[in-house]
Amino acid sequence: MSRPKILLQLDSDRHASVFDAVVAVDAGVDHLLQYADVDVAQVRELVHGAIFTRGPKDLRSTAVFIGGADVARGEALLRAVQDSFVGPLRVSILLDANGANTTASAAVLMARRHVNLAGATATVLAATGPVGQRAARLLARCGARVRVASRRLDRAHAACAAIQQAVPDAQLTAHATATPEETVPVVADCDILLAAGAAGIELVSASLWREQVRARVAIDLNAVPPAGLAPILPLDAGVEREGVVCYGAVGVGGLKMRIHKAALAALFERHDAVLDAEEIFAIGTELDRGA
Repeated sequence: MSRPKILLQLDSDRHASVFDAVVAVDAGVDHLLQYADVDVAQVRELVHGAIFTRGPKDLRSTAVFIGGADVARGEALLRAVQDSFVGPLRVSILLDANGANTTASAAVLMARRHVNLAGATATVLAATGPVGQRAARLLARCGARVRVASRRLDRAHAACAAIQQAVPDAQLTAHATATPEETVPVVADCDILLAAGAAGIELVSASLWREQVRARVAIDLNAVPPAGLAPILPLDAGVEREGVVCYGAVGVGGLKMRIHKAALAALFERHDAVLDAEEIFAIGTELDRGA
Protein backbone atom coordinates (compact mmCIF):
# COMPACT_ATOMS: atom_id res chain seq x y z
CA MET A 1 0.00 0.00 0.00
CA SER A 2 1.39 3.41 -0.99
CA ARG A 3 2.03 5.99 1.67
CA PRO A 4 0.15 9.33 1.73
CA LYS A 5 1.95 12.04 -0.22
CA ILE A 6 3.62 14.54 2.11
CA LEU A 7 5.00 17.83 0.80
CA LEU A 8 7.33 19.86 2.98
CA GLN A 9 6.99 23.51 1.87
CA LEU A 10 9.97 25.67 2.79
CA ASP A 11 9.26 29.34 2.21
CA SER A 12 11.69 32.18 2.76
CA ASP A 13 8.90 34.76 3.19
CA ARG A 14 7.26 35.81 6.44
CA HIS A 15 4.12 33.91 5.46
CA ALA A 16 4.21 30.71 3.43
CA SER A 17 2.58 31.18 0.02
CA VAL A 18 -1.14 30.44 -0.08
CA PHE A 19 -0.92 30.25 -3.88
CA ASP A 20 1.67 27.48 -3.75
CA ALA A 21 -0.32 25.66 -1.07
CA VAL A 22 -3.50 25.64 -3.18
CA VAL A 23 -1.61 24.37 -6.22
CA ALA A 24 -0.09 21.59 -4.11
CA VAL A 25 -3.52 20.49 -2.89
CA ASP A 26 -4.92 20.59 -6.43
CA ALA A 27 -1.94 18.53 -7.60
CA GLY A 28 -2.90 15.71 -5.24
CA VAL A 29 -0.72 16.25 -2.17
CA ASP A 30 -2.31 14.54 0.83
CA HIS A 31 -0.54 16.42 3.61
CA LEU A 32 1.14 19.83 3.29
CA LEU A 33 3.64 20.88 5.96
CA GLN A 34 4.29 24.61 5.61
CA TYR A 35 7.21 26.48 7.16
CA ALA A 36 7.68 30.22 6.66
CA ASP A 37 10.65 32.56 7.09
CA VAL A 38 13.00 29.61 6.76
CA ASP A 39 16.73 30.25 6.69
CA VAL A 40 19.56 27.93 5.82
CA ALA A 41 20.40 27.18 9.46
CA GLN A 42 16.94 25.67 10.02
CA VAL A 43 16.88 23.41 6.98
CA ARG A 44 18.78 20.39 8.30
CA GLU A 45 16.44 19.82 11.25
CA LEU A 46 13.35 20.16 9.05
CA VAL A 47 14.67 17.82 6.37
CA HIS A 48 15.81 15.24 8.90
CA GLY A 49 12.31 15.23 10.36
CA ALA A 50 11.04 14.34 6.90
CA ILE A 51 13.58 11.69 5.90
CA PHE A 52 14.11 9.80 9.16
CA THR A 53 10.43 8.95 9.69
CA ARG A 54 10.03 6.73 6.64
CA GLY A 55 12.13 3.92 5.23
CA PRO A 56 14.05 4.43 1.96
CA LYS A 57 11.36 2.62 -0.07
CA ASP A 58 8.67 4.98 1.21
CA LEU A 59 10.57 8.24 0.70
CA ARG A 60 9.22 8.65 -2.82
CA SER A 61 5.99 9.64 -1.06
CA THR A 62 7.74 12.57 0.65
CA ALA A 63 9.03 15.64 -1.21
CA VAL A 64 10.24 19.21 -0.65
CA PHE A 65 8.96 22.37 -2.34
CA ILE A 66 11.05 25.54 -2.05
CA GLY A 67 9.21 28.83 -2.55
CA GLY A 68 9.28 32.45 -1.45
CA ALA A 69 9.77 35.72 -3.32
CA ASP A 70 13.57 35.76 -3.01
CA VAL A 71 15.01 33.39 -5.60
CA ALA A 72 18.58 33.74 -4.32
CA ARG A 73 17.43 32.61 -0.88
CA GLY A 74 15.49 29.81 -2.53
CA GLU A 75 18.65 28.61 -4.28
CA ALA A 76 20.49 28.68 -0.95
CA LEU A 77 17.70 26.63 0.63
CA LEU A 78 17.94 24.13 -2.23
CA ARG A 79 21.64 23.62 -1.58
CA ALA A 80 20.99 23.28 2.16
CA VAL A 81 18.31 20.64 1.56
CA GLN A 82 20.65 18.62 -0.65
CA ASP A 83 23.43 18.91 1.95
CA SER A 84 21.04 17.54 4.62
CA PHE A 85 20.48 14.18 2.95
CA VAL A 86 22.11 11.09 4.43
CA GLY A 87 23.10 8.36 1.98
CA PRO A 88 19.98 6.86 0.40
CA LEU A 89 17.75 8.88 2.72
CA ARG A 90 16.79 11.64 0.33
CA VAL A 91 13.64 12.99 -1.25
CA SER A 92 12.75 14.87 -4.43
CA ILE A 93 12.94 18.67 -4.47
CA LEU A 94 11.18 21.34 -6.54
CA LEU A 95 12.54 24.89 -6.66
CA ASP A 96 10.01 27.46 -7.86
CA ALA A 97 10.72 30.52 -5.74
CA ASN A 98 8.67 33.47 -7.02
CA GLY A 99 7.27 31.12 -9.68
CA ALA A 100 10.46 31.82 -11.60
CA ASN A 101 11.03 28.39 -13.12
CA THR A 102 7.45 27.55 -14.07
CA THR A 103 6.73 31.03 -15.47
CA ALA A 104 9.96 31.22 -17.46
CA SER A 105 9.38 27.73 -18.85
CA ALA A 106 5.85 28.58 -19.95
CA ALA A 107 6.97 31.83 -21.59
CA VAL A 108 9.78 30.18 -23.57
CA LEU A 109 7.48 27.37 -24.66
CA MET A 110 4.93 29.91 -25.89
CA ALA A 111 7.66 31.59 -27.94
CA ARG A 112 8.76 28.23 -29.35
CA ARG A 113 5.28 27.66 -30.76
CA HIS A 114 5.98 30.43 -33.26
CA VAL A 115 9.78 30.61 -33.62
CA ASN A 116 12.49 27.99 -34.04
CA LEU A 117 14.64 28.97 -31.06
CA ALA A 118 17.88 27.63 -32.50
CA GLY A 119 19.54 30.63 -34.15
CA ALA A 120 16.74 33.05 -33.27
CA THR A 121 17.45 36.45 -31.74
CA ALA A 122 15.65 36.95 -28.43
CA THR A 123 15.52 40.10 -26.32
CA VAL A 124 14.71 39.67 -22.64
CA LEU A 125 13.87 42.93 -20.87
CA ALA A 126 14.36 43.02 -17.09
CA ALA A 127 16.54 39.96 -17.60
CA THR A 128 18.28 40.35 -14.25
CA GLY A 129 15.12 39.50 -12.31
CA PRO A 130 14.29 35.93 -11.28
CA VAL A 131 11.96 35.15 -14.18
CA GLY A 132 13.94 37.10 -16.77
CA GLN A 133 17.24 35.45 -15.93
CA ARG A 134 15.74 31.97 -16.14
CA ALA A 135 13.95 32.77 -19.39
CA ALA A 136 17.23 34.03 -20.84
CA ARG A 137 18.98 30.88 -19.62
CA LEU A 138 16.39 28.57 -21.19
CA LEU A 139 16.40 30.50 -24.46
CA ALA A 140 20.19 30.29 -24.59
CA ARG A 141 20.13 26.57 -23.86
CA CYS A 142 17.74 26.14 -26.79
CA GLY A 143 20.27 27.84 -29.09
CA ALA A 144 18.89 31.38 -29.27
CA ARG A 145 21.10 34.46 -29.36
CA VAL A 146 19.93 36.32 -26.28
CA ARG A 147 20.09 40.04 -25.59
CA VAL A 148 20.17 40.31 -21.80
CA ALA A 149 18.75 43.73 -20.94
CA SER A 150 18.63 45.66 -17.68
CA ARG A 151 18.43 49.27 -16.66
CA ARG A 152 21.97 48.87 -15.35
CA LEU A 153 24.66 47.50 -17.62
CA ASP A 154 26.67 46.04 -14.73
CA ARG A 155 23.68 43.96 -13.68
CA ALA A 156 23.18 42.78 -17.26
CA HIS A 157 26.82 41.68 -17.40
CA ALA A 158 26.42 39.88 -14.06
CA ALA A 159 23.35 38.03 -15.36
CA CYS A 160 25.26 37.01 -18.49
CA ALA A 161 28.08 35.65 -16.35
CA ALA A 162 25.63 33.63 -14.22
CA ILE A 163 23.88 32.21 -17.28
CA GLN A 164 27.21 31.37 -18.92
CA GLN A 165 28.14 29.26 -15.92
CA ALA A 166 25.01 27.16 -16.42
CA VAL A 167 25.17 27.20 -20.24
CA PRO A 168 28.84 27.49 -21.29
CA ASP A 169 28.09 27.85 -25.00
CA ALA A 170 25.36 30.48 -24.48
CA GLN A 171 25.32 33.31 -27.02
CA LEU A 172 24.66 36.37 -24.84
CA THR A 173 25.08 40.12 -25.07
CA ALA A 174 24.51 42.55 -22.20
CA HIS A 175 22.54 45.75 -22.77
CA ALA A 176 21.48 48.77 -20.74
CA THR A 177 17.90 49.97 -21.23
CA ALA A 178 17.64 52.86 -18.78
CA THR A 179 16.41 55.27 -21.47
CA PRO A 180 14.24 54.95 -24.59
CA GLU A 181 17.31 55.74 -26.69
CA GLU A 182 19.16 52.77 -25.19
CA THR A 183 16.12 50.53 -25.56
CA VAL A 184 15.61 51.12 -29.30
CA PRO A 185 18.46 48.94 -30.66
CA VAL A 186 17.71 46.23 -28.10
CA VAL A 187 14.06 45.73 -29.10
CA ALA A 188 14.55 46.29 -32.83
CA ASP A 189 15.23 43.42 -35.22
CA CYS A 190 14.65 40.58 -32.76
CA ASP A 191 12.52 37.50 -33.36
CA ILE A 192 11.33 37.20 -29.76
CA LEU A 193 10.65 40.04 -27.34
CA LEU A 194 10.02 39.01 -23.74
CA ALA A 195 9.39 41.43 -20.87
CA ALA A 196 9.81 40.13 -17.33
CA GLY A 197 9.71 43.43 -15.46
CA ALA A 198 8.18 44.31 -12.13
CA ALA A 199 4.42 44.80 -11.86
CA GLY A 200 3.14 48.07 -13.28
CA ILE A 201 6.40 49.14 -14.95
CA GLU A 202 6.24 50.07 -18.64
CA LEU A 203 9.33 48.94 -20.52
CA VAL A 204 8.22 49.62 -24.09
CA SER A 205 5.81 52.47 -24.79
CA ALA A 206 3.13 52.43 -27.47
CA SER A 207 5.14 54.79 -29.67
CA LEU A 208 8.34 52.76 -29.30
CA TRP A 209 6.38 49.60 -30.10
CA ARG A 210 4.88 51.17 -33.23
CA GLU A 211 8.20 52.50 -34.49
CA GLN A 212 10.63 49.71 -33.60
CA VAL A 213 9.07 46.38 -32.63
CA ARG A 214 9.00 43.90 -35.51
CA ALA A 215 9.29 40.72 -33.49
CA ARG A 216 7.52 37.56 -34.58
CA VAL A 217 6.29 36.95 -31.02
CA ALA A 218 6.16 39.20 -27.94
CA ILE A 219 5.43 38.11 -24.37
CA ASP A 220 4.67 40.41 -21.44
CA LEU A 221 4.65 38.72 -18.03
CA ASN A 222 3.33 41.77 -16.16
CA ALA A 223 -0.37 41.54 -15.31
CA VAL A 224 -0.65 44.89 -13.53
CA PRO A 225 -1.33 48.06 -15.58
CA PRO A 226 0.45 49.68 -17.25
CA ALA A 227 1.64 46.84 -19.44
CA GLY A 228 5.34 46.16 -19.66
CA LEU A 229 4.96 45.95 -23.42
CA ALA A 230 2.34 48.24 -24.90
CA PRO A 231 -0.14 47.31 -26.36
CA ILE A 232 -0.23 43.75 -24.97
CA LEU A 233 -3.16 42.91 -22.69
CA PRO A 234 -2.91 40.34 -19.85
CA LEU A 235 -5.45 38.02 -21.51
CA ASP A 236 -3.71 37.97 -24.89
CA ALA A 237 -2.97 34.40 -25.94
CA GLY A 238 -1.64 34.36 -29.47
CA VAL A 239 -3.39 37.59 -30.41
CA GLU A 240 -1.81 39.41 -33.35
CA ARG A 241 -1.19 43.09 -32.66
CA GLU A 242 0.37 45.22 -35.37
CA GLY A 243 1.83 42.13 -37.00
CA VAL A 244 3.26 40.64 -33.79
CA VAL A 245 1.86 37.51 -32.10
CA CYS A 246 1.29 38.55 -28.48
CA TYR A 247 0.93 36.81 -25.13
CA GLY A 248 0.07 38.47 -21.82
CA ALA A 249 0.60 37.24 -18.29
CA VAL A 250 -2.76 35.47 -18.08
CA GLY A 251 -2.28 34.07 -21.57
CA VAL A 252 0.94 32.42 -20.37
CA GLY A 253 -0.56 31.57 -16.98
CA GLY A 254 -2.61 28.59 -18.11
CA LEU A 255 0.45 26.68 -19.27
CA LYS A 256 2.41 27.87 -16.23
CA MET A 257 -0.21 26.36 -13.92
CA ARG A 258 -0.21 23.07 -15.80
CA ILE A 259 3.58 22.91 -15.54
CA HIS A 260 3.46 23.72 -11.81
CA LYS A 261 0.99 20.92 -11.09
CA ALA A 262 2.82 18.43 -13.29
CA ALA A 263 6.13 19.25 -11.61
CA LEU A 264 4.59 18.65 -8.19
CA ALA A 265 3.21 15.32 -9.37
CA ALA A 266 6.62 14.36 -10.76
CA LEU A 267 8.17 14.76 -7.31
CA PHE A 268 6.41 11.61 -6.17
CA GLU A 269 7.53 9.43 -9.07
CA ARG A 270 10.98 8.92 -7.48
CA HIS A 271 12.80 9.87 -4.30
CA ASP A 272 15.84 11.70 -5.70
CA ALA A 273 14.70 14.18 -8.36
CA VAL A 274 15.89 17.80 -8.29
CA LEU A 275 13.60 19.99 -10.38
CA ASP A 276 15.15 23.33 -11.31
CA ALA A 277 14.77 25.40 -14.51
CA GLU A 278 15.86 22.82 -17.08
CA GLU A 279 14.00 19.93 -15.49
CA ILE A 280 10.82 21.98 -15.22
CA PHE A 281 11.21 23.10 -18.83
CA ALA A 282 11.44 19.44 -19.87
CA ILE A 283 8.17 18.73 -18.06
CA GLY A 284 6.58 21.69 -19.79
CA THR A 285 7.87 20.51 -23.16
CA GLU A 286 6.06 17.20 -22.75
CA LEU A 287 2.86 18.96 -21.71
CA ASP A 288 3.05 21.41 -24.61
CA ARG A 289 3.75 18.61 -27.08
CA GLY A 290 0.56 16.90 -26.03
CA ALA A 291 -1.56 20.06 -26.07
